[in-house]
Amino acid sequence: MPQRLQTYFFENILPRWLKSSPTNIKYSNSLQIPRLKKIVLNRGLGSQNVQILESSLQEFQTITGQKALIQYSKKSIAGFHLRKKMPIGVAVTLRKSFMYGFLDRLINLALPRIRDFPGLPLQSFDGWGNYNFGLDEQLMFPEIHYDKIQQIRGMDITIVTTAKTDQEAVALLQEFGMPFRNYATS
Repeated sequence: MPQRLQTYFFENILPRWLKSSPTNIKYSNSLQIPRLKKIVLNRGLGSQNVQILESSLQEFQTITGQKALIQYSKKSIAGFHLRKKMPIGVAVTLRKSFMYGFLDRLINLALPRIRDFPGLPLQSFDGWGNYNFGLDEQLMFPEIHYDKIQQIRGMDITIVTTAKTDQEAVALLQEFGMPFRNYATS
């Protein structure tokens, strides 16, 4: 079942950008128009507590609706008390309907719940049209109940697009309603 933002993209953004894009780039084909590829949620754990690992897996599954994967270390580093193949993080990759559903909940439910939220910084683009930002806590998601968490932990979110430039990616994410800071204050 298509999500609300997915339908909005194909019925509103795509035809409008074929006529004239906000970045003044002429697209001769609808496949040239930037679109979302995937959204990746990631959390580094930093400790070897099995309870933290299990709660992080459960939180990511509750937030995204998909099972999270455990990330393991690739080599041993004695200074960090790290051995090869130790669990060091949790990650989820969202595509298609899951991706659009998560982005919709992020923009319309989670980010407005942040106290004194000034907007997301525009400096977090990587130069190839991908956007990275971090959240300090998981409580902003309405699926997470305050009583059931053991510790407040943050997460990193990466939004991968097919845009060739940051300007195209900014325009695409603004079309979806992503709350960026004003250019003057960022």
